Amino acid sequence: MRSLIGTIGFVFTLNVFLSACAPTLVLPGSSIAEPRFDGKVFVTADGANLPVHTWQPTFTKTRAVIIALHGFNDYGHFFETPGYYLADEGVISYAYDQRGFGQAPHRGFWAGVQAYTDDLSVFTRLVRLRHPKLPLYILGNSMGGAVALATMTRASPPKVDGVILAASAVWGRATMPWYQRLVLALASHTVPWLTLTGRGLGKIPSDNFDMLRELSRDPLVIKETRVDTIYGLVNLMDAAFAATAKFSAPALMLYGEKDQIIPAEPTFKAFRHVQRAARKNQKIAVYSTSYHMMLRDLGAHTVLKDVAAWMTDRTKPLPSGADTRARKVLTQE
Repeated sequence: MRSLIGTIGFVFTLNVFLSACAPTLVLPGSSIAEPRFDGKVFVTADGANLPVHTWQPTFTKTRAVIIALHGFNDYGHFFETPGYYLADEGVISYAYDQRGFGQAPHRGFWAGVQAYTDDLSVFTRLVRLRHPKLPLYILGNSMGGAVALATMTRASPPKVDGVILAASAVWGRATMPWYQRLVLALASHTVPWLTLTGRGLGKIPSDNFDMLRELSRDPLVIKETRVDTIYGLVNLMDAAFAATAKFSAPALMLYGEKDQIIPAEPTFKAFRHVQRAARKNQKIAVYSTSYHMMLRDLGAHTVLKDVAAWMTDRTKPLPSGADTRARKVLTQE
């Protein structure tokens, strides 16, 4: 009897907490104009100005286009090193600051899964109009990979020639311990305004410490994150993990075995969720020395060489052999 009363009391207390305060979302406003992209700014239908960073070939003929999506608390500048590398391979890259990040409106606040997927769909259409004769790819890094997965499994996904997913954020509630889910639910509905940092966690996102020092000094990289924004990210990761079962686009999926941010278990589960019929169009690559920021690690050139090779011919083995490594690792799991 006491245990029953205790359970009822806990549930009542939990409900009080959860109804006390709600996560803050800054949703897009009403449509006021036709979306447009002038080469520097992506103006959405509700009038939000999302800055666009561009890297384009100088001495090489342009042969393909990439839309690059940054990770959590980062912004479009993240693609500088990959962008310059791929420009030498004849690829023009566009990376916009997603809502709430970089110099986009409402910095630090979450806009909702629908907003991020809508923006990607619209921007892809605008870039396709800008380069109608070139192959077009979406490259999503971490949170950007989650946005790409959720977008490409919508009822009417954007028309692209392929998707590149680098260390995708697929660590949703389905693969989280119950206590993490509980703490997140309580915090996001009681102190959604509370900000957290990653200091003291002991997680190393990359072996490129010069790059990490630059990020620590960059005022556009968010250092303190609202709890309700983390809650929004987990909602996105839920959607991304679920999306893998429907994901059928031609794809190159990349993961580093030294990733300390997105665990291997949910990542490999997500890889296995992909429909068997879709696997002939998709390639998985696992890198034994790569960290979470695999596109900016000290060994990033190995990953980027594979990306360029896959874009040239999706049927050939990757130069690094990371696709062979993936088959071995996934068989052992």
